[in-house]
This record gives sequence, structure tokens and C-alpha cells, in this order.
Amino acid sequence: MIIDAVRNNAEWCEAMCRAHGHPGTFGPRAWTNDRRTPLYYPDAVTLTEDADVEDVLAGIDCSTPGASVKDSFGRLDLAAEGFRLLFEARWIARPAGLPVPAATGDWRPVRTPEELTAWALAWSGDDADDAALFRPGLLADPAVTIVAGHAADGRIIGGAVLSDSGPVTGLSNLFATGGTDPSVTWAGALACAPADRPLVGYESGDDLPPALAAGFTAVGPLRVWLGV
Repeated sequence: MIIDAVRNNAEWCEAMCRAHGHPGTFGPRAWTNDRRTPLYYPDAVTLTEDADVEDVLAGIDCSTPGASVKDSFGRLDLAAEGFRLLFEARWIARPAGLPVPAATGDWRPVRTPEELTAWALAWSGDDADDAALFRPGLLADPAVTIVAGHAADGRIIGGAVLSDSGPVTGLSNLFATGGTDPSVTWAGALACAPADRPLVGYESGDDLPPALAAGFTAVGPLRVWLGV
């Protein structure tokens, strides 16, 4: 399941880079991008446990600070290469067929650029620069579904991104607004996800317990490194 989660996440990173006009490259052991990737997205993702430092660094731009590497199996030590450990997290997985909690609010896919702008501003806490990360090209990607939950007054109460990669669906970018309980977002996202395939993603810190409460299991470690 970890391999499926890793590949799914790399494909979501590729979709985001493609929407920004500079897709990356899938190699046998790593996905890399030779241009600086969009904010919060890695320049490289290891795809196999035997990926080494050369697999990730050879394909990215390390000429200036800010390159990042998602060490999907928590096996690399990039400190000697001028990177610092940014954070650690856990891959999570939820088998197909589990009961889905009742969703609060009206949960549905984002369909138009205007809806995407509203979603992105809610996701970013009204930070226009961060919101600009989500470009309209994502709406045309058949593997990507952006979902939003709405209160009775139309206000966005939460959202998430669903990304399909064949055997699994990835669940990422979950958020809740205005004091909405995170369990509401997890339930709403699950209600929008395909019921016939496992769900995968990763979480860390205080964001991990709500995922486990929603039926996910922690299945392995990952690390993200940042070039300094």
C-alpha cells in the first residue's frame, strides 16, 4: 500500500506542476522536476526504497536555496548535501468498502474557475498569494477532483483534493474553516471519494489523529528535506 500511496502522491505533484506549465519527469526510482516547483510542492519524490541521493539531486535545481525532496520511505540523509529536515509525517491508507461517516453540509465537486477561487481562498485563509497555487487547469485534469463542503448559507466549511492514480485515490489538502471540526471535513471528503478503491495520503502532528479516527491507518514514515 505504501508504494501505491507514494506513486499517487508523486502523480498529484506532477498534476500540480503541469497546471503551472512545467511538468516533471518520472524515472525508475524518483520523480523530479528540473525547475523550482510550486509553493509547498517538492522538487523530487522518491518512488522506491532503494532510491539514493543521486536519484533525486541529479534531476533538480540545487543552484539556489529552496529545493525540496520528499523522502517517501524515510531512508535518505541529505544533511551532507546542504539540506535540513523540514518535517516528518506518516503515510495513511483506508481500505475500500469501510462505512463512511455521515457528512455535514452540502459536499460537491468544484466545477468552475470562480468556484475554485473561492475554494482556494478558503483553503489559504484568504491569503491571495497562497490561493493562486490552485490554477484553473486543475479543473480539466480527469484524475483530479477538488471538493468543497457548503453550509446552508453557501459558506465553505471545508474542502479537499481527490486524485486518482489507478489502484488508489489520494486525499490531500484537507481543510476546515471557521472552527469547523476536522471530522466534518474527513466525512465530507470520504462521501465524495470513490467507494470501490482504497484511499491514501499522509498527515503529521495534530492532523494525524482525525485521519485515524476516520478509518485510516498509518502505514509508513516519510520525510521532507529543504535545501538551505
